[in-house]
Amino acid sequence: MGHQAQALRELLDAGGVVTAADAYSALTGRIVQHVGFKAAYLGGHSCSAMHYAVPDIGIFSQVEQIEQAARIVHAIDIPLIVDADTLGETVADAFHFTRRYEQAGVAGFHVEDEVNPKHSTFDNGLIPILDMQARIEACVRARRDPAFVIIARCDEIYESGRGGGGTGSFDEALKRGKAYAEAGADLVVYPFATPEQIAEFAATLPVPVCVLGRESPGARLVLSSGWGWQNAARVHFESARRVLQFGHATPVAPVEARDLLLDQPLYDELIADWVAKTGRVQR
Repeated sequence: MGHQAQALRELLDAGGVVTAADAYSALTGRIVQHVGFKAAYLGGHSCSAMHYAVPDIGIFSQVEQIEQAARIVHAIDIPLIVDADTLGETVADAFHFTRRYEQAGVAGFHVEDEVNPKHSTFDNGLIPILDMQARIEACVRARRDPAFVIIARCDEIYESGRGGGGTGSFDEALKRGKAYAEAGADLVVYPFATPEQIAEFAATLPVPVCVLGRESPGARLVLSSGWGWQNAARVHFESARRVLQFGHATPVAPVEARDLLLDQPLYDELIADWVAKTGRVQR
């Protein structure tokens, strides 16, 4: 059983609110762990923007997401939750990629009910409930580790005017959430739901509710994303413009705990031991 998946299960079962913080790279995963977060989150938009410079509209592949997720998992000890988009287009895709995510050491993911190309100029809508249930059931069937967490993302509250595929109907969102839980989802997440809606979902659904963004009453899990990559890109913009204009960047303060984040003491010790044992010259 994967230790990260089990750790996430234990956090969720403890009853408090779990916040998984923005981690779009191995280094940012180390950072959120270092500052004290108990879980990390790799969002689709964060990863597609920072590593491939493409929008999160369904063109960013699961293979690419798994590749980056595996690098983060390797660098951290806390559980990583991943945005798995639609897990492809068929139940066979969903089964296959669930296995791939689990093999990569990911603790859990969320899979959504949008129709590709999502979040684009295409007014796409959501897939039928039965199709989404089949997608979730394929994930459950593929799961070898019972601790692996499957989160169903319902975009019904994410309306077309905002770039989503939903109509904004609370009743439809609740109906879908119940159906997704029935299919085996461990949690349900509703992007753009209000705190009042989240509280009602939490009181009605048979599984815990997850939110994207900030903590909301009734939510068990918070996926906090977007701030990391956007702040990093903004700082890079500002520094690049200054170098172009003045020939140098604004003096940068050293990154807090930089050596620890990069495991510098570990590698220094390894090399020092090798030097001493082989009689090589030390600095």
